[in-house]
Amino acid sequence: MPVLDDLARPGTDDDAVGGVPARLVAAPGSTEEAAALIAAAQDLTVVIRGAGTKIDWGVPPQALDLIIDTRRLSGVVEHAAGDLITIVRAGTPLAEIALGDQVLALDGPAGSTVGGTVAVNTSGPRRLHYGTVRDLLIGITVVRPDGKVAKSGGKVVKNVAGYDLGKLFTGSYGTLGLITECAFRLHPRPRSLAYVRAKAPAEEAARVREARVAPAAIEIDSASGELAVLVEGTPEGVRERSALLAKLLGGDVADDPPAWWGVDPWPSDGIGMKLSVPLSAVPELAAGGDPVRGSAGTGVLYAAADGITQVERLRAQCVRLGGHAVVLTAPSPVRDILDMWGPVPGLALMRRVKDQFDPGHRFAPGRFVGGI
Repeated sequence: MPVLDDLARPGTDDDAVGGVPARLVAAPGSTEEAAALIAAAQDLTVVIRGAGTKIDWGVPPQALDLIIDTRRLSGVVEHAAGDLITIVRAGTPLAEIALGDQVLALDGPAGSTVGGTVAVNTSGPRRLHYGTVRDLLIGITVVRPDGKVAKSGGKVVKNVAGYDLGKLFTGSYGTLGLITECAFRLHPRPRSLAYVRAKAPAEEAARVREARVAPAAIEIDSASGELAVLVEGTPEGVRERSALLAKLLGGDVADDPPAWWGVDPWPSDGIGMKLSVPLSAVPELAAGGDPVRGSAGTGVLYAAADGITQVERLRAQCVRLGGHAVVLTAPSPVRDILDMWGPVPGLALMRRVKDQFDPGHRFAPGRFVGGI
């Protein structure tokens, strides 16, 4: 297999996923090279890795022959400023996407890549105003497990042909193939921004929404009892709206967010959970005794759990409130005996999609919900 011989190197102690070591690591530099690599690796089990910021999310792979490292698949392919569109390679760190007076409104941990963000469907504080990954992604190029290249979507927002392929790969945890390029909808870069910070209960988020100040984000941290609101726009508009919010909440206007803003509340070796509930249930969840952090404007929050008992308690509370909870990451001794995903509607359909895209179950085997 000449392509494997040219691109692959032996795995090291640093090349492991969920404690499972990889035998080989390869870093293709283009979609074509990635397609040739995957076509030549038909007998190998594969896991995709970007910057590795979320490599331990999900379940460890059942087997791992080859890590495909995407960091050579980097850079902006095209920026159609007039159409508010950009095409970016999957290994590009979000922080390195410079588009002048336009912005790709995706938040992620330091170093997060485009492909990794799409693969695990992470959206930060600004999802309230700009939407999630699924909302911003309008086109995608992937390499299927059989080595064939597939594309869907287009370079203009109105072209939605094949958009379902992007939706399928968003949040698929690398189980359907390799993402190599993404086309995104852009937004004008705000000329000014401010953060309104206040010691206030989560109930106050409803007052922020009712105040018609068009917040870009409403975040809470129940451990500190703080609520913070991001306001963006023209300098004059930001001054007026942030002053109104500061008066409404009894808080202060700041140029910078609180230290906890957009930061996962669990340690690197801890149990991290994503909690999703209706907006009306956010105050009850925040007052439930388990510290939570995240978006009081969308009902997506995060929590650190100290063990299985707390995981089960938080999951039961979310279900009672009309939502759900998943465990994103956990140390090996806990992960091996924990139901990471909880009840998942549509699992049978998800299995059929996996079988169609990856009949050999070679890509991220067992990493996703239901052992997919």
